Amino acid sequence: MFDLPTVGLVVTSAAIDSINPCAIGVLILMVSVVLGSGQSVKRLVLLGGAYIGAIYVTYLAAGLGLVYFFSAIPILIAEYLSIAVGLLVILAGLLEIKDFFWYGKGFSLEIPKTFAKKIQEWSMTSTSSFIGVMLLGAFVAAVELPCTGAPYLAIITVLRVNFNWEAFALMVLYNIIFVAPLLVILGMVAGGAKISAVQKWKEDAKGGMRLGIGLLLIGLGWILILIANGVINFG
Repeated sequence: MFDLPTVGLVVTSAAIDSINPCAIGVLILMVSVVLGSGQSVKRLVLLGGAYIGAIYVTYLAAGLGLVYFFSAIPILIAEYLSIAVGLLVILAGLLEIKDFFWYGKGFSLEIPKTFAKKIQEWSMTSTSSFIGVMLLGAFVAAVELPCTGAPYLAIITVLRVNFNWEAFALMVLYNIIFVAPLLVILGMVAGGAKISAVQKWKEDAKGGMRLGIGLLLIGLGWILILIANGVINFG
């Protein structure tokens, strides 16, 4: 039976992680290219679905790999690892808050410029085939995980303690929520929303999203430390 506090933690963390500027930005760019080249809305939905599906599969596979890795670590070391992950998540939250006030100054949680340039170039040329957009989605998910995957890492640290079919189901749920904003944006554009309006919303909301993400990450990291210390027990 699912533990409600754990489900709440998974849903909240996934919602934080789903506010993903890179994956959203690439989807918007790809949609612009598809529509700009005169391709049909049906083609747009199929290509967008392939891109989102590749992100989902890659993120889920990476999560399962990390669960296996953490499960192989001795329990005594794993307790300290959980505290370290909690501190890492708090640090990520502080960096997000820093970017709300002083964006561009100092270190930030973002994809390295080399990868960002490669993603942009690939987005412009990958829309001619389903394999191309799927490889693009897998690449985006792989390079953004170390930069924006702090909530995912926290949830994996919690679920790996007793990883069974329920924990797997929660990981599946996490990744569905993670790609939900991408599905909503694709649906909006397919339904007639102007891509320029979606792009403007993304830029206007960017600062507020960083502040909100930062505060939630600090809370999530603190909860993870309390779980590691046995102060609270989720599941």
